[in-house]
Amino acid sequence: MNTQIDIPQDIAQKSRAWPFEEAKAVVKRLLAQGKGQIKIPEKGYVLFETGYGPSGLPHIGTFGEVCRTTMVMNAFKRLQPDIPVKLVCFSDDMDGLRKVPGNVPNQALLGEALGMPLTSVPNPFETDHLSFAEHNNARLREFLDSFGFEYEFLSSTKDCYTNGRFNEALGLMLSKYEDVRAAVLPILGEERSKTYSPLFPIVQKKSADDHHPIILHNAVLKEVVDASKGMATFTITDDSEKEKSGYAAGEEITQSIFNGGCKAQWRADWALRWFALDVDYEMAGKDLVTAAQIAADIVKVLGGRGPAGFRYEMFLDEKGEKISKSKGNGLTMEEWLTYAPHESLGYYMYQRPTSAKKLYFDIIPKAVDEYLTFVDKLPEQEPDKKLDNPAWFLHDGELPSGQTSPISFALLLNLVNAANTDDPAVLWKFIHQYSPEATPDNAPMLNRLVGYAIKYYKDFVLPEKCYRAPDERERAALKDLAARLSAMDEGLGADEYMTEVFSAGKENGFDKSELRDWFKAIYEVLLGQSQGPRFGSFIRLYGVKDTAKLIQDALDGKFIVM
Repeated sequence: MNTQIDIPQDIAQKSRAWPFEEAKAVVKRLLAQGKGQIKIPEKGYVLFETGYGPSGLPHIGTFGEVCRTTMVMNAFKRLQPDIPVKLVCFSDDMDGLRKVPGNVPNQALLGEALGMPLTSVPNPFETDHLSFAEHNNARLREFLDSFGFEYEFLSSTKDCYTNGRFNEALGLMLSKYEDVRAAVLPILGEERSKTYSPLFPIVQKKSADDHHPIILHNAVLKEVVDASKGMATFTITDDSEKEKSGYAAGEEITQSIFNGGCKAQWRADWALRWFALDVDYEMAGKDLVTAAQIAADIVKVLGGRGPAGFRYEMFLDEKGEKISKSKGNGLTMEEWLTYAPHESLGYYMYQRPTSAKKLYFDIIPKAVDEYLTFVDKLPEQEPDKKLDNPAWFLHDGELPSGQTSPISFALLLNLVNAANTDDPAVLWKFIHQYSPEATPDNAPMLNRLVGYAIKYYKDFVLPEKCYRAPDERERAALKDLAARLSAMDEGLGADEYMTEVFSAGKENGFDKSELRDWFKAIYEVLLGQSQGPRFGSFIRLYGVKDTAKLIQDALDGKFIVM
């Protein structure tokens, strides 16, 4: 059974947790629209949006935006329970393919499609999807569905441009073309300003054997023929896209921009989306602060009001570089979920969203164990403290049963190490020594962690293991510890075992200031790593007699490869 953890509305109003602070910004926006009153918007709900560009495979940052926005939306529901809400995941799949991602197959196929809308780019993968964008969209949706997000998916191409949903807003943008340009020009250089257009016509390639659509990024508006029908004349500014499109400098194109006849430049497109859908909240990366302000300025030109939203910091790869869909650096969602439960990923997204964070494999164990710690605390905390607990936001105040684990992920990794097995049944024999009541059925989170620990250990711990021989002082202390443990009973408390670990170190030359060195020696000699779990807990889990044997095997040099 799930545990419902309700929070009184007055306590929610006082919460300083960042999702509630963001939700209060949405309330403030509604107050401004209602001239001091909070009313349900004309569209019938408050709209929270996340944007996704399917020019590459979905990456973990995309998931993070959906996860964080969901937390804000759920906080808003606590503040304004009578106002309907909706989360939209918007795919900018009308965008043109600018470059070939380095992490996808059939590079040559994509190279022939540069400049085409992503929904017209051939699918380079061996799947049934008709286009590159459709494949990537499906990947994203599959993952979001597996996590349980409640959302509406919108395709820029099918749901907005080609079906006419954007037509009214595009007509406004066309009629206010120069004002829209003026909102963007301040950030552009002199040369770019001369040719900048917020609207790009989409035409058929002139090639005799290739009539796919292509976006003309080098066309500027010459004349508005009829804004109400979207009719406009564009002039090609240069020959930069002649090879791809067949259109040369000076040529003119007269057509409607409605129903898929154009694509807005990305800043203008962002504003178009906000205005046409009446978006109330959207967050974005810190690198988009200026772009977001320009988009808000364009919305104002169109007669609307930009959404609330905060700017989060970027995720970094192992080298400290920003993760990128096209580079394929950092972690994918699938990779994280190979080695840890999805709850730990959600937890990592909650933590410090305005601080740049490393997003690589080595942060996974810590994220798992911190999540477990917060889950353990949640049921017993006071209501106001619950709203400082990430687990409350991750589970929307309804904690599923079986989310706790009596054994940390770090400790399980060391168990896999010492037991030298990838058989879950063997590991559960040790687990029963530590927690006799635990079974795979009544401890489902622990059971999941066992599988993850095996995978993580094999791929990341084992290749880095490096055992060493002890020096004379370490050897004496380890021999003493083995003797002490051999004389102790199984099933004692971790603290009792830990006392003997301390004593063996102190009585063999490790004074108080050197105890850190003593434990480091234990980990390096016995486990082949420089750090590890609280060793008393490890003994309790692995078994006191098995630990004594582990020490003796290490002293006999059985782990050192000559």
